[in-house]
Amino acid sequence: QVQLVESGGGLVQAGGSLRLSCTASGRTFSSYNMGWFRQAPGKEREFVAAITWSGRSTFSADSVKGRFTISKDNAKNTLYLQMNSLKPGDTAVYYCAAAPLPLDDYRQPSGYTYWGQGTQVTVSS
Repeated sequence: QVQLVESGGGLVQAGGSLRLSCTASGRTFSSYNMGWFRQAPGKEREFVAAITWSGRSTFSADSVKGRFTISKDNAKNTLYLQMNSLKPGDTAVYYCAAAPLPLDDYRQPSGYTYWGQGTQVTVSS
């Protein structure tokens, strides 16, 4: 069992930056593939970024490429999402997720077993 707790959300102006953190309980964090998803009001949950258990490979949605960076610190059991050049369209609740098994498609929420409670990110224009 893994518990995930996100933090770092808040209100920021367009063009600003935020860094989200996701701290995991348990001793097997280093073996998990991790992802960030977001969900805006009235919309489906969408993929943002993912990272393999080793941290060697990352994947990002086209909408955030060049602006968001995912990283993983296994020693601290923490997943990060650095968000730069934020836009009002990035406003959503952001969730981190963990997958203990290899994923066929990192973009699909159904592949992840554990989820955090979410943290709100609001970008004002």
